[in-house]
Amino acid sequence: MPATKFDKESIKNTIVGKVQRYNGLPIEEASKAQIYRALASTVRDQIMQKVVECRDIRKKNKGKRLYYLSVEFLMGRSMYCNMLNLLSTKEYTEALQELGIDLREILKEEPEPGLGNGGLGRLAACFLDSLSSLNLPAMGCTIRYEYGLFRQKIVDGQQVELPDSWLDNGNAWETAQMEDTCEVHFGGHVEEVMINGQQKFVTRDYYTVEAVPYDMPVVGYDAVTVNPLRMWSARSPKKLDLKNFSEGRYVQASEEIELAETISKVLYPEDRHYEGKMLRLKQHYFFTSASLQYILKEYKQTFGNDMSKLPQKVVIHINDTHPGMAIPELMRLLIDEEGLGWDEAMNITRQTIAYTNHTIMAEALEKWPVNMVQQLLPRCYQIICEMNRRLCERLWNFFPGDWDRIARMAIVSYDNVHMANMLVAMSYSVNGVSKLHGEILKEETFHDFNLVMPEKFCAITNGITHRRWLMSCNPELTELINQSIGTDWIREPGKLSELRPFADDAAFREEFAKIKQHNKERLAKMLKDRQNVDVDPAFMFDVQAKRLHEYKRQMLNALHILVLYNRIVNDETFTMQPRVFIFGAKASPGYTRAKQIIRMICALSRLIEKHPRARKMLQVVFLENYDVSSAEVLIPAAEVSEQLSTASKEASGTGNMKFMMNGAVTIGTLDGANVEISEQVGMDNIYIFGMRSNTVRDMYRENTYNPMTIYESNHEIREAMTQMIDGTLMPENPAALQELYHSLLLGSWGSIGDSFFVLKDFGSYSMAQKRLNADYADQVKWQKMAVTNTAMSGIFSSDRTIREYNEKIWHLEPLAKPKKK
Repeated sequence: MPATKFDKESIKNTIVGKVQRYNGLPIEEASKAQIYRALASTVRDQIMQKVVECRDIRKKNKGKRLYYLSVEFLMGRSMYCNMLNLLSTKEYTEALQELGIDLREILKEEPEPGLGNGGLGRLAACFLDSLSSLNLPAMGCTIRYEYGLFRQKIVDGQQVELPDSWLDNGNAWETAQMEDTCEVHFGGHVEEVMINGQQKFVTRDYYTVEAVPYDMPVVGYDAVTVNPLRMWSARSPKKLDLKNFSEGRYVQASEEIELAETISKVLYPEDRHYEGKMLRLKQHYFFTSASLQYILKEYKQTFGNDMSKLPQKVVIHINDTHPGMAIPELMRLLIDEEGLGWDEAMNITRQTIAYTNHTIMAEALEKWPVNMVQQLLPRCYQIICEMNRRLCERLWNFFPGDWDRIARMAIVSYDNVHMANMLVAMSYSVNGVSKLHGEILKEETFHDFNLVMPEKFCAITNGITHRRWLMSCNPELTELINQSIGTDWIREPGKLSELRPFADDAAFREEFAKIKQHNKERLAKMLKDRQNVDVDPAFMFDVQAKRLHEYKRQMLNALHILVLYNRIVNDETFTMQPRVFIFGAKASPGYTRAKQIIRMICALSRLIEKHPRARKMLQVVFLENYDVSSAEVLIPAAEVSEQLSTASKEASGTGNMKFMMNGAVTIGTLDGANVEISEQVGMDNIYIFGMRSNTVRDMYRENTYNPMTIYESNHEIREAMTQMIDGTLMPENPAALQELYHSLLLGSWGSIGDSFFVLKDFGSYSMAQKRLNADYADQVKWQKMAVTNTAMSGIFSSDRTIREYNEKIWHLEPLAKPKKK
C-alpha cells in the first residue's frame, strides 16, 4: 500500500476533511480546539505511517531493545516537536496559513501531559527524543497519571495547589494497547507447594489490579525510528456491583473500582502518612510489574522461551530508585512463572538491569518499611530477604566482623528495605549523572560498594535535546546559527563550537542581541497575559527556575535581593543595572519550608514595588505554575542563569544546560554539571562562587559551622534577616517567616542551623553578583560571553549523553532501513 502524502495540499485537505467528519462543520466555523484535534490527528497519521515501518524494521532486525523505566516523563507539548522531527514544520505552517489559521494559536490548545515534575522527568523525555533520533530501539515505561503533580496558583503571596486534570479532553497522541493488558497482584500470603516433584511458591488470596497500556509515539529527528512511551493505567477487574447499586448502596457498588484506579490517579501522592507511603509503593510496583510482564511477553514472542539469552536482547534501565522493585519482580517472574532456579534467575537479572542514581540526598534514596513490603508484596519480600542473605554473606567475606558496615550496605536492615542498596548490589551498571556526582558516589554515597564491586561504577553527564530546547523554543536563534555555520550541528550538536569565533563578530553579536530582546519581549507579553504583571524588557532578565528545595537555595537569591533593596534605600548614590529577578518553582505540597520561601519571594516583590526608587532598578516576579511550555518562553529570554545549589548536592542539573544553550550566562557554584560548563566556556564566561564540594563535605563531617558568627559580623545579612521577622516583609503577619529565619540560624531538631550554607556562601555570591553587574554594563563584553555559552553548549546535547550510555552500558544496534536489492 503506497504511503500517504503529507505535502502542503494534502495536509490542507486532510485537516478540512477531519474537521467536517469529526464535528460536522466547515473549517471556517470550527473552534481552535476542534482545529487542534484535526491537526493533531493529521500529524499522528504521519507518525503512525513511520511506526508501522519502524516496527517492521525492528522485527527483521531482532536486536537488543532498551526499556527505560521512570516514574516521571515530563514530555511537554508534542505537536510542534513532532512536526519538527518529521521535517514538516514548513508544510504544516503554510497549509494552515492558507486556511487562515495561525499555528501558534492552535499549539496553545494542547494540554501539557501531567506525567512529571522536574529535572528527572524532563531528562527521561529528552532521552526518548535522542534514542529515537539516533535510531536506537527503546521503550519508555511509566504510569498514565490521571492528574499531574498540581497546578500552582499564587494567592495572597502563597502557593495554592489545584488539580492538574490534563486528560479532561483526552490525549490526542496516545493509543490504547488493550491486547497487552495484564494483571498486577497485591497482598495475600505465600504457600510452598510441590508440583511435579518441584518446590514452588504460590501466592494465595491476593487482590488484582489490571494494568492497561497506552502508547504515545516519540518520533526521531529525520529518523526511521519511532519509540513508544508506554503509560500504564490502573483498572479494577471487577465491574460495577449492580446488586449493591440497585439496592441504593452506591458508594459500596463502586468503592473497590475506585480503590484500584487510585493507583494511577495522581503523580507523587503525599507520603507524610502511612497510607500515602503505601500508595506510592503500590504505584512503583504496579508499573514495574506490568512493564516486566510485557517485556518477557515480547521477548518470548520474538526469541522463544529460552530465558538465558534475555541479557543479550533486553536491557532494563532503572531511572532513580522508584522503579527498583523491578529487581525482585524480575526474579519472581523468572523463578515462579518461567521455572528457573535461583542462581540462573539471579545471574540473568544482574546482567539485564542497569541503574542511574540521581542524588546523594538521603531522603531521596528510597527505603520502605519492612512490614509494608511484607504486607503488600509478600513474594517479592521473600525474594528480597534471600537476596539480602546472599549479599550479607558476600560482604561478610569482604569485611569480616564489620557488622556496622554490613548493616549500612544491606538491602534489609533497621526495619527497612533499602532500594539504593538493592539496585547497586543487583544491577550490572551504576552511573552518576555528572563527573563530580560520579566521584561522590564512589567516594562517599556508595564508597563501601565501590570497594567490593568497583567495575559497576561510571559517570555519564546528563544532556538536553537541542531540538526542543533550541530549535523549537528559539527559532530565531536557530536560523541565525544556520546562516552562520550551516545545519550540520543539528545532527552533530558538538559542531555548535564553530560559533565561537562569531563572539568577536560585531554584526553577529548585534543580531544575537536583537533575538534575545525579541525573546524578552515575548516573555513580558506572556507574563502580562497570564498574571497581569508588567515587566520592562530593558531590564536584565535574571532567572532561577527549578524545583523549590532548600539545597537549590532560592533562599540565597532572595536574601541577596533584599540586601540589594536595602542598598538602594539606604544609599541615595547606589546604582545598579536595572534587573528583574524571575523565579519559577513548585514546592511539594507537604514541604512547609519551601512554601515559606515562596512566601518570602512574593513579599519581596511587594516590598520593592512599593518603593519608588527601588522599583526603577529592581523587580521580582514569581512565574506561576512553571512547566515545560512556560520554560520554552522563559529560557530563551533569560540573560542570567542562577544555579545556586550547595556544592556536592546537585547531581547534575539540566536547567543550567538549557539556559546556557540559549545564551544565558551562569552564576553558580562549582556543583553538578556546572563543573563541566565552566570547563567548556572557561572561567571568564561564567560566575563561579562559594565553597567547593570537598569543603562542604568536610564541614558536614566536622560539624563545626556556626551561622551565628556570620550573622553577627555581617551587618547587611543581619539587617535583611531582621526584616524577615520585624514586619518589613510581612507587615500584616510579622511572625509568618519566623521558622524560615530560625532555620538559617538555629536549625531544627536533628539539623544544624543553615544546613545548606546560605549564609556561609553569601559573601562570595554577593561579590560574584557585583562582577556580573559591572560586566553587564559593558554590552560588548556581555554579548561575547553570551555567544560563547551558546557556542560551547553542544556537548550537553542528550544525543551525546545517549551515545555514551550506549557505548558504556546498553550496547544497542541502531535500526536502519533495509537496503534495496
